[in-house]
Formats: sequence, C-alpha cells, structure tokens
Amino acid sequence: MINKIIKYFLIAATLGWTVYQFSIGNIGNGIFFIFVAGLFVLSLFKHELILLAFLHLRRGKFDKAKRTLERIKQPEHLPKSQEAYYYYLTGLIHAQTQSAVKAERFFRKALSLGLRMKTDQAMAKLNLAGIAVMKRRKREAINLINEVKKLDHRKILDDQVKMIQAQMKRI
Repeated sequence: MINKIIKYFLIAATLGWTVYQFSIGNIGNGIFFIFVAGLFVLSLFKHELILLAFLHLRRGKFDKAKRTLERIKQPEHLPKSQEAYYYYLTGLIHAQTQSAVKAERFFRKALSLGLRMKTDQAMAKLNLAGIAVMKRRKREAINLINEVKKLDHRKILDDQVKMIQAQMKRI
C-alpha cells in the first residue's frame, strides 16, 4: 500500500513539474516529463518485478527470474491479475528447474485467479496436461489438451500439443 502511495506522489510531482516546465517555456523538458509520468502510471498497472521476471524468462535465465520473483514478499497484496501472473511465472520456473508437483499447484492457482491472455491460459493448461501425463492421469490430460486447442487460435502451441498427445499414447 505504501508503495502505491509513493507512486501516486511521484505521478503528481512529475505532472506538476511538467506543467511548470511548459509554463516557463521549456517545451522539450515538458514533453520529456510527460513520458516520465507515463512510466510511473504504467508501473501502477504492471508490477516492475513481474515485468523483469518475464524478461529474464524470455532470455532463458531461470535463476535470475526466480530471484526476481522472490523479491516480491507478499504476492497476495498484488492486484488479482498481477498475482495470477506471479503464480504463472513461478509455475513456469518450477516446471523448468524443480519439481512438477509444485509447478502444478502454481499453475492451478494462476488459472483460478484469472490469467488475462488466452495464450498464457493455454500455456498453463498445456503444462498442466504435461504434468497429468507424467502422473499417468490420461483423462485429465485429454481434457486439458482440448481446452488448449480451443484457446490457441493462432496454433502457436501445436507442436507441444502433438508431443504431449504422443506421450499419452504410451500410457
């Protein structure tokens, strides 16, 4: 809560300084500070540590992403959608580096909180399907794969779906 108050104060101060810069004729500085205020407004809606963890994951640096997420001490105080992405990222890290049992718990929590993007929902369900296959729960894996196919309109995850279906045939 205090963090949010500080962000509101920084937004107000930056906008005040922007108005001052425009009033004394420094148009360039005023435009620059509009962008700075925009960054502060963006940080209200997107938690900067979650964005940084996404960046580390995209680069394949799972240990850095894990350390970044560990800096968020109380994820339950995040807005609901950001909390969902916190658990989604934690699930991805656990699926790649540690146990699948913990990853399953995090993916289920992220889905229950509500991931906004359909591709993220599909990815979480695909990971859950892989875990279900690993635990020899074929019916659950089939249901999850069908949901992934419905959510993946652009067919980005087709190769992974085929791979999991091939693994299901061995069960």
